[in-house]
Amino acid sequence: MREKKYYPWLVVALLWGVALLNYMDRQMLSTMKEAMQVDIVELQSATNFGRLMAIFLWIYAFMSPVAGMVADRFNRKWLIVCSLFVWSGVTYLMGIVSDFNLLYLLRAVMGVSEALYIPAALALIADYHSDRTRSLAIGIHMTGLYTGQAIGGFGATVAEATSWQTTFHYFGLVGIAYAILLIFFLYEIKNRNVETTEVVKSAEFRFGNLLKPFANFSFFILLLYFAIPSLPGWATKNWLPTLYAENLNLPMAEAGPIATITIAVSSFVGVIIGGILSDWWIHRNIRGRIYVGVIGLGLLIPALILLGLGTNLVAIVGAGVLFGIGYGMFDANNMPIVVQIVSKKYRSTAYGILNLAGIIAGAMITQILGHWKENDSLGLGFAYLAVAVGVVLLIQLFFMKPKYRDMP
Repeated sequence: MREKKYYPWLVVALLWGVALLNYMDRQMLSTMKEAMQVDIVELQSATNFGRLMAIFLWIYAFMSPVAGMVADRFNRKWLIVCSLFVWSGVTYLMGIVSDFNLLYLLRAVMGVSEALYIPAALALIADYHSDRTRSLAIGIHMTGLYTGQAIGGFGATVAEATSWQTTFHYFGLVGIAYAILLIFFLYEIKNRNVETTEVVKSAEFRFGNLLKPFANFSFFILLLYFAIPSLPGWATKNWLPTLYAENLNLPMAEAGPIATITIAVSSFVGVIIGGILSDWWIHRNIRGRIYVGVIGLGLLIPALILLGLGTNLVAIVGAGVLFGIGYGMFDANNMPIVVQIVSKKYRSTAYGILNLAGIIAGAMITQILGHWKENDSLGLGFAYLAVAVGVVLLIQLFFMKPKYRDMP
């Protein structure tokens, strides 16, 4: 089947479903807190709930570079299948536990298993697609993450109709069934399988391999390019509903859906636009993908200012749409730019390092904006992020100069 011309797009379709489950399963817990705290009383404490959410984030972050190294050395099909199977099993088990400590442990295991997915999946898609379709393929895959995040927000709705235990069971079983489906339809790139002796030999120096992407100076710039936009990226995930509620004087029940749906739909549009434009431009200019990413970041600047300082529905929702389109264009080109500056042997490792930097940036900005919120200056904090984006945009534009469309 992998010899068929359509198979690279089937890979995207199959992994789109995994991406959806990846974000959906991690997101559900945040929406079902009220239902769960009746049975698990420790969740009534905001501190305990914060610990539960944070353990996933930190383990996911620090596992990302390790996950990248693993994906560069082992069969990515089986890595993806096992990763999906484990986190789906964890999701199912969350519907059984009634002890906070066990729930905490399961959340930590989910952080490990979900971290293994993204570097392997993006590298697999990048290998199946040439530079003519690479950005579009990865962009379409990223829409699965946005969709999963949106669907995960309805976990409380399903829990209200059934129970929180049943909700975890349903979603967990769907993931387990999908993992079995992938066994029969997902394939690794032909002739990529690594000989056992080579795996053992490379494993001896696995931590040294974390430094390999840094051999190219452009990777330092790419690291900054990835981390700084992650500040507003995570800010919108964690604080945009609150900002909408404050600036528009709306109840959270209305502000939350407006914020999440606006960003999800517009980001969907952005990755498609960014993917098509990038795949066209790269054949006319070696820096075509860089320019598309810069355009995306350029849209974030007025969007962040309007989000922070706007006071009417049209301005703020319009800013949300602009932000989503810009961030989608940026998001669709991250792995394709990695392909231009990092050797094929270390692509997953490189993306894992980028993921670590992005999540640390997200954790930092979430805490910083919390302090701004306490001082009634959340909107001003969003507006100031436009300055950071503007600086990294200029650095990217003037200093990122790849030599290849596909790094040998």
